[in-house]
Amino acid sequence: MAADLGELLVPYMPTVRVPKTGDRVFKSECAFSFDSPESEGGLYVCMNTFLGFGREHVERHYRKTGQSVYMHLKRHVKEKATGAAGGAIPRRRNGKVFLDLELNRDFNGEDYEYEDEAKLVIFPDHFEIPLPNIEELPALVTIACDAVLNAPSAYKKQEPESWEEEIQVSRHARSLRQLDNGVRIPPSGWKCQKCEMRENLWLNLTDGSVLCGKWFFDGSGGNGHALEHYRETNYPLAVKLDTITPDGADVYSFEEEEAVLDPHISEHLSHFGIDMLQMQKRTENGHHTDNNSRPRVSEWEVIQESGMKLKAVFGSGYTGIKNLVNSSYVSTVLQVLFSIPDFQRMYVGNLQRIFDYSPLDPTQDFATQMAKLGHGLLSGQYSKPPMKSELIEQVMKEEHKVLNGHQQRGISPRMFKSLVSRGHPEFSSNRQQDAHEFLLHLINLVERNSAGSENPSDVFRFLVEERVQCCQTRLVRYTQRVDYCIQLPTPIEAATNREELLAYEAKRKEAEENMQAPPEPVRARIPFTACLQAFTEPENVPDFWSSALQAKSAGVKTSRFASFPEYMVVQIKKFTFGVDWVPKKLDLAIDVPDFLDLSRLRATGLQAGEEELPDLMPPIVLPEDTRDNSMSSTDSPEIDEAAVMQLAEMGFPLEACRKAVYYTGNMGPEMAFNWIIAHMEEPDFAEPLNLPSMMDPGPPASDSTLGATPLGNSPPEESIAILTSMGFPRSHSINALKATNNNLERALDWIFTHPEEEESDALSDMADTEPNYNAFSNTNSHSDSTLSPDRDMSGPRVKDGPGRYELFAFISHMGASTMSGHYVCHIKKEGRWVIYNDHKVCLSERPPKDLGYIYFYHRLSSS
Repeated sequence: MAADLGELLVPYMPTVRVPKTGDRVFKSECAFSFDSPESEGGLYVCMNTFLGFGREHVERHYRKTGQSVYMHLKRHVKEKATGAAGGAIPRRRNGKVFLDLELNRDFNGEDYEYEDEAKLVIFPDHFEIPLPNIEELPALVTIACDAVLNAPSAYKKQEPESWEEEIQVSRHARSLRQLDNGVRIPPSGWKCQKCEMRENLWLNLTDGSVLCGKWFFDGSGGNGHALEHYRETNYPLAVKLDTITPDGADVYSFEEEEAVLDPHISEHLSHFGIDMLQMQKRTENGHHTDNNSRPRVSEWEVIQESGMKLKAVFGSGYTGIKNLVNSSYVSTVLQVLFSIPDFQRMYVGNLQRIFDYSPLDPTQDFATQMAKLGHGLLSGQYSKPPMKSELIEQVMKEEHKVLNGHQQRGISPRMFKSLVSRGHPEFSSNRQQDAHEFLLHLINLVERNSAGSENPSDVFRFLVEERVQCCQTRLVRYTQRVDYCIQLPTPIEAATNREELLAYEAKRKEAEENMQAPPEPVRARIPFTACLQAFTEPENVPDFWSSALQAKSAGVKTSRFASFPEYMVVQIKKFTFGVDWVPKKLDLAIDVPDFLDLSRLRATGLQAGEEELPDLMPPIVLPEDTRDNSMSSTDSPEIDEAAVMQLAEMGFPLEACRKAVYYTGNMGPEMAFNWIIAHMEEPDFAEPLNLPSMMDPGPPASDSTLGATPLGNSPPEESIAILTSMGFPRSHSINALKATNNNLERALDWIFTHPEEEESDALSDMADTEPNYNAFSNTNSHSDSTLSPDRDMSGPRVKDGPGRYELFAFISHMGASTMSGHYVCHIKKEGRWVIYNDHKVCLSERPPKDLGYIYFYHRLSSS
């Protein structure tokens, strides 16, 4: 028999591999479904790629790759028969078979026993070889089987990505020198000191400079000024401003070129007026809470509808999602997205096509994992009600178990979260995150992976018209920008129980002075109309530069809707920073309406009697230390010679390498390499670097398009990709970035104020008068959204229509900070409100609409 098995396996020996360090073995979950060894058909692990496949999907992998040898894993679970003593410890046959396999169900291990079974299966004949079978199998196959069976979970290497477990203490932390320059950092309103960027900002812990970081793979980031500052000063440590929590912050060491820990971070931050010592304390169950925890307890009970006998629901669209430790921000967003027909149609409607054309490693393909997740939520396959026999048996044993025993198993988003969070400093950690930020991150990924196909995120995209007026000259400028969500302020002064709030505040201060227990908290009740009014009121424009005065001046801005999306997302701004940098969640309730009419907020464009500000760009401000010798510096630009040599060693021409490093702003060999690949076919690829002469400050934008940026004529490909994914033509996107020093926010404004010259005169005239709202939108049919981004259009794809909406979902947050606590969502399905609380899905008795954080409205038909 041994000889027979050896001869049988000889043709397949070259395809059998032993897992090496770095190989991930997927032996707990299918790449295309949520099948596991506990599923009826078990799980098949490819002995070459180590990917896992359920019974329905293993044939596809065999046909696509020709890999014939798989390990079939099956776990048999059954309830333990209890004796007079209450039963024995659960036995485990072949205990080493699934040494690191995680249980895929929520049950008490003492009530169940299980048997693990493994065997080799050879396709296409499905010949089976039971394991272990050391004596009869070739040595290589035996070693490979043993390595697969004992391999750790494919996610064990990813879970420790939480910053606390993997990051090392910086060697600069103990002896960091901080300058006594009097710098104090405010709790909000930050922006890069070298550009207008207001996101991905880093505080240098030596001199207090606030500068933007590099680009992330998902399109967020900055212009690399923090790294540039380090190269000029050698100040090594910086902290990301929006990551400061009671537990610490994200710190990066430029000199060590990696994220680090700073044990003295609170002292280093206090040097700049940021107080971490007065932040929230941690409770026993791991959630953050204020010293006064009573309002939060009430909030948890109301939002989760605690104390009510909620009826569990099962079937298609009622599948729960397991909590992976602080992952409720992921599950709530996914539940809402896959309740929208466009996302269902894109990923579940095209399931077979997506699976058939998936890459060789489907675990790393965004469309595949979205389709897998959508099918898991909508198929009902993982949300089945208990059998009557099971219910009767439970009643016979313990009646109190019936309520708890009805809950479904749900699906685990581990593979999906691993993919979409890869490389992201916040979402790759095990901390709770902001659901609103994750929603925008996911929309960004949907857009970047929908090039040339249907883009379901089109339903969220809309245009905002911003009217800026110079207070001195009264001249105006109208611009448009793309957005996906409106953020409503919460004016506490408009609370209907203002007197009650003032009385509570007086009692609280008195109790604090007398060292007494605080009074019962009072929740502010704010009308939704007051929030909407605050959103529409004029606001001051910081650092406004008037093109009429050619100087900084006072300016005010008002915002209106240039188009209305098919689905309107409304975020309530509940989180703020105190003057002492303590993150604070406002305890308030808002009477959010079921029906919303925003028609009166439709933009009007330039009105009769209004005069426009001149179309001039602000002058480029050069640093003081380079302004005097800027002309001479053009002959010898600052170029990272180390990066140049790295590229030259790959065989590229030296001058091409110098140009690549220069035109990508000295942002590293990887960025420069991408530039080289994109420009290799150009006739002057290997020609010496020629720089344009420095322009006089403040010329008209139309005359200085090419000279507006010292980075030459090639904006970063990441910036171009983001603009083209919104529907702008590539050439127009490049011109916009050139004219605005590669600043994305200003580039969007530039695009809307500079229609392409080759467009029709009628379209150009339309940009100067009252806009036609349908000109920027694809309102005809679903197929319009599949048009190529390079098609001649003056704006992004939007689905404009009436501004009347109905509420269909909302996400609520419990806890004192977005970095802690828990998220729950309520979705209206078939006329009933349903609460999704991790894997538990029940009919809602009292949906807490007044305590939501993010609200989702769908457009009502015009009829």
